[in-house]
Amino acid sequence: MTEQTIPHSPTRFSWRFWRSEASTGNREIRAQRTIFGLVVVLIAAILAGLATGPIRIPIIDLLWSYIQHLMNGGQGRPDEVSLRDWIVLWEIRLPRVIIGALVGASLAVSGAILQGLFRNPLADPGIIGVSSGAALGAASFIVLGSTILAPIAMLLGIFALPFAAFTGSLLTTWLLYRIGTQSGVTSIATLLLAGIALGALANATTGLLIYIADDQQLRDLTFWGLGSLAGTTWSKVYGAGPIMLAALFLAQPLAHGLNALMLGEAAASHIGIRVQRFKRICILLVAAAVGSAVAVSGGIGFVGIVVPHLLRLTIGPDHRYLLPAAALLGATLLIMTDALSRTIVAPAELPIGILTAFIGAPFFLWLLLRKRGLSGL
Repeated sequence: MTEQTIPHSPTRFSWRFWRSEASTGNREIRAQRTIFGLVVVLIAAILAGLATGPIRIPIIDLLWSYIQHLMNGGQGRPDEVSLRDWIVLWEIRLPRVIIGALVGASLAVSGAILQGLFRNPLADPGIIGVSSGAALGAASFIVLGSTILAPIAMLLGIFALPFAAFTGSLLTTWLLYRIGTQSGVTSIATLLLAGIALGALANATTGLLIYIADDQQLRDLTFWGLGSLAGTTWSKVYGAGPIMLAALFLAQPLAHGLNALMLGEAAASHIGIRVQRFKRICILLVAAAVGSAVAVSGGIGFVGIVVPHLLRLTIGPDHRYLLPAAALLGATLLIMTDALSRTIVAPAELPIGILTAFIGAPFFLWLLLRKRGLSGL
């Protein structure tokens, strides 16, 4: 070893270490700034969603009028226009925006969890059949809720439909995991193919339920075909909202385990992650989130694959930041898409599932082509 190489080697090592630390710090700062920006954008989207529709509502003027009404001790009565706008805002727009935010956040976070769990960017609740299983559970309750499933309807009340969708998504996800995993190793190819098969089976069973449904049930089941937030009421918020909120709240502690799984299941096990138990928790949370979302919105696809992948390109794969960012961007995306669906063919409404498919399908094809190029296929 020469005199020149002795100081040069540790200097080079220190420089690489410092550069790695600096890169990690910059990525965390970028992620934090992105999350802050998404909060601002979400607030703007909520205000736009409340104001947009066949009836234009001046949100600021309406709120100021209501505040003045309260400052006067509730005396007098707001003018008819303000009263009409307030009814539209409170009874129609606000529950719809709340459900849109919760559904978008639930689907996006579920997609991020599944992609981290299976270590594949193509995993998505819709593509691997979880959404189809949830729709089957909800369709079963709509058609059989007054006969075979009547005891469940009486016992659970407004929670019966979300529970049925949750059960369908849980069974589908559990079957998918059992088929795709052998000797503790999950095969991604088997997983995707099994998801396609289970989704087709669930859709076929749903078609059978549609065939035996009466006219009223058929109208209700049509809702599941394309997905929509039309007809959202406070009862749906109270029924499915707490389940989605709980799933979103409990998803954040999974970030450490999902980051560990990026190193492989063996490495995650060595650093203290109980891998099989962790997988079961992830599956349960995804089933709860997707089942509740499908129960109130029907089949809305591609949110779970588009949002997490865009964020990975922006802030990296660290789930500490990816999960909250996915919730914020998913909520914003669905609120804005719903607002567009209410105005693009006003006074009619375009099903929101059509718009998300137009956005998500080209993105999914691009992702497939990009993945094929990276793998040299």
